Amino acid sequence: MKEIVKAFIRRHQMIESGSTVLVAVSGGPDSMALLHLLKTMQEEYDLTLKAISVDHQLRGQDSMDDYAYVKHICDEWGINFIGTSVDVSSYKSKYGTGTQVAARHLRYRFFKEQMLLTHADHLALGHHGDDQAETMLMNLTRASSSRALSGIPAVRPFAGGTIIRPLLTVSKEDIEAYCRAAHIEPRRDASNEETDYTRNDFRKRVIPVLKEKNPLLHIGVQHLSEALQADEAHLYTEAENAAEEMVSFSEMGDKAVFKIDRFKLYPIALQRRVYHLILKYLYNEVPDHLSYRHESIFFALLNSSKSNRTLDFPNQLMISKSYGEMSFYFRRHEEVREYEQQLDIPGDTVWADGSRFTAVVTDTPAEATPCRFVSPTAQLTLPLHIRTRRPGDKMSWRGLSGRKKIKDIFIDMKIPLHKRDAWPVIVDGGGRILWLTGLKKDEEGQNRDAEGPYIQIDYFEGDS
Repeated sequence: MKEIVKAFIRRHQMIESGSTVLVAVSGGPDSMALLHLLKTMQEEYDLTLKAISVDHQLRGQDSMDDYAYVKHICDEWGINFIGTSVDVSSYKSKYGTGTQVAARHLRYRFFKEQMLLTHADHLALGHHGDDQAETMLMNLTRASSSRALSGIPAVRPFAGGTIIRPLLTVSKEDIEAYCRAAHIEPRRDASNEETDYTRNDFRKRVIPVLKEKNPLLHIGVQHLSEALQADEAHLYTEAENAAEEMVSFSEMGDKAVFKIDRFKLYPIALQRRVYHLILKYLYNEVPDHLSYRHESIFFALLNSSKSNRTLDFPNQLMISKSYGEMSFYFRRHEEVREYEQQLDIPGDTVWADGSRFTAVVTDTPAEATPCRFVSPTAQLTLPLHIRTRRPGDKMSWRGLSGRKKIKDIFIDMKIPLHKRDAWPVIVDGGGRILWLTGLKKDEEGQNRDAEGPYIQIDYFEGDS
């Protein structure tokens, strides 16, 4: 087994000469075999080895005995030992997570701390080929992307170094045989025999059936995993490049927009990955209940002939299709209802969406533009206010017979639905709409032949 593992380490360039390696050790066969194997390679690779162990306090005295066993073996083998205890139960109560999620979070948090404190290059974990098969089969029952199906990576970045898994190329039986040959008497976790957890169910009921058909299952699965990961890495890079070219992300990290026609120019394989990149960018952590159904709904909307449609995704994420654009945004940021503030004259006023209005009083105003409003002060009822639209809002302008609803102006100007509720409207002290910012102006108050001074308002668009 040692030569197989060494070849795997070389192929994946896991360890460099002179490296500091933290080895996660629970006391079970996998981690004990890994620690022993790396100890036999210590002189050849000039390694600094440190064993790191975590007592999750989930199995009472057995858990404490596992921890003590690892410490004792490290003393016997002359390996530096780093250990801690974590309170999984309190973490579960505080954050409402399951036992396995809580234990993993606390364990990896400690690993990260020690990687940084010891300036370690690598964290070695004892996952083996059967673990890989279990993971890929489990993901097959609940995942919908090739990225999720590609399994456990042999090497991945972590805490300024890498996580390495040298045993992915060997089976559980290989590891048990190694322990017997090396006279290692590992600890046994009785909970691994239970089938309450999904992984244990696969381990006890599914993997044995498959290994009867193919005793070398772990080798074929690892080869498949590496092929899928290589393919996915290439496609992911292409998707990142595509997203950079066609997706506009807000500076606040809460919105993304792309032109539908441009998006559809890319192959469907990249479309799917760009969709997932957008979700990964917007969510701090992608919700577990976001599934292939959401992806199917998204692409159904994308490819339909209907416009002005909105999807509700988990955690208040909205996806809106409007006038050739697809917009991703969070409801809590976009829905600004009945908001109003006074416009500072002179001065700068920042609107709810991050846009800015700069107002000055001058005798020599600049020419009016779509983003600049100019009017004689005498023709305005002060103070001026900025507010959101309200039901029944109407305004008039030169050449228009009567008044027109703000809602209809938005439709005529093809303003996406998700932008309308936060669109800034400038009104005077009497409530008259002077300026639907960037779109229409009330012309009655813009007589440039009248005497000054003038109020000049410049609009600078925000992220929305």
